[in-house]
Amino acid sequence: MENWNYFNYFTEIEEYFWKKRGAHLLVSPLDWAIMETWQKAGVPLEAALKGIDQAFESYGRSRRGAGKPLKSLAYCTEAVLDAAEESQEAAAGAQPKSKKPAADPFSREDLRAYLQKNAALLQASARIPASQPALAKFLTEAAASLLSSLTLLDSPGPLDLEDLERRLTILDDKLYANLLSQASEDLMLKIRREVDSQLTAYRRKMKAEQLALVEKQYLQKRLLG
Repeated sequence: MENWNYFNYFTEIEEYFWKKRGAHLLVSPLDWAIMETWQKAGVPLEAALKGIDQAFESYGRSRRGAGKPLKSLAYCTEAVLDAAEESQEAAAGAQPKSKKPAADPFSREDLRAYLQKNAALLQASARIPASQPALAKFLTEAAASLLSSLTLLDSPGPLDLEDLERRLTILDDKLYANLLSQASEDLMLKIRREVDSQLTAYRRKMKAEQLALVEKQYLQKRLLG
């Protein structure tokens, strides 16, 4: 995980999928949900790209691949997770050549810009739901909490990225839970129908826990959108 560049993870996969598919089309909310499950599961970028390659090769040899483009990253999930497992096994068997300290995967300036940008988005969103004062209050508090994390970037010594990740994960979970509690039954039903419809063709290729994660990420993505 320390070799990741979080800011490029999604765009690298998206652009690679475009090239393999041969069409510069926007990926769907389902595809974004799938990429987020890979990122949160610790799938290295290299393993994700390798798995996509293998999935396209398999799809090209299948009957379904005759003249029909591969439409979703859902088809690649099994191959990507297999590639991630192979990567872990290879890393475990490799002997380290040296014990040089690992460099930070991204700079403090990048992190500061990222936190400030998302705090501004939360502050802007807080001004929209006038009919939902509780949600507006929470979004304002979430923005303040995000800005308070900037103090970690000013502390002397090595940057504690694990602690920053814990703070952001907690904030993300609270944001999701708040949006979920505020969403209407009609909206939730609509989103559930969407994800069920889009996953129908891929359910046999995905394990139950993978499906549950994708469904959760899709729901979260739509609520945030």
